[in-house]
Amino acid sequence: MKRKIFGFVFALISFSGFQSCDDNKVADTSRVQLKLIDEEGNYEEVNIEIIDILYNSSEDEEGWISFTPEGGFPIKVDLTELIAGNSVLLADEIVPSGMLKQVRLVLSNNNTLLLKDETSPRPLDTPSAQQSGLKLKLDTELEPGFSYNFILDWDVNKSIVKAGNSGKYILKPTIRVNTEVNSGSISGKVIGEDLKDNIAGAVPLGGVVVAIHKADDDTFIAESSTNENGDFIIQGLDPDNYKIIIEDYDYINYESTEVITVIAGEVINAGTIELQVPVN
Repeated sequence: MKRKIFGFVFALISFSGFQSCDDNKVADTSRVQLKLIDEEGNYEEVNIEIIDILYNSSEDEEGWISFTPEGGFPIKVDLTELIAGNSVLLADEIVPSGMLKQVRLVLSNNNTLLLKDETSPRPLDTPSAQQSGLKLKLDTELEPGFSYNFILDWDVNKSIVKAGNSGKYILKPTIRVNTEVNSGSISGKVIGEDLKDNIAGAVPLGGVVVAIHKADDDTFIAESSTNENGDFIIQGLDPDNYKIIIEDYDYINYESTEVITVIAGEVINAGTIELQVPVN
């Protein structure tokens, strides 16, 4: 049984890969990249279809301009595959410099959900308001000649709502936006005895949910899952002091004893975490 991770929008300011023979063009434009990640969710598959991505330099309904992704639209994504640092590059485009106020994701009604222990996906109802476009606030001043990479962190558990006893599920996207230049990440590896396949000794553990809490008051911040190699990375964390908590029914609960200090623009390696099996 797989368990999923998810995780934002990062602004890495760099001249790398953004030079032009036309100096006037560079002076008036900036490069914008949109990267989609996800947080942990309790579903086997969450398939979404994006049919347009637009940006706007104002708060008005006028002036929306579409990005033109290399592969074109639609963009089909299984959010549950965005684990351990995996992501989808939604857009990579040169745009006019200046204020970038909003981005809008437009979804089709061709979205599906596969529950655990089921074999066939079921429709994931998408309200017309979401199909017309989910607005995300960026409020970033784009400097000429610079490159900005934004991370969109899609929280699957908060985005899927069960409609009573009807058996229907509704998609109400909850996406957190952040800039990597203003945030950092925590990575690591989880190992332990493989109880499923009865493998002796410590081996990489896949599908383990790793939660990040504030170190001072235990506030939950984000969570992710390990991949088949036991690796995890949780992105878009504000600079602060954190701790790792892992609660898994098969193993003794784990809580890191040392404070993990996140620094903007850096990936902090928490090292290897070995989970222990309860003694019967």
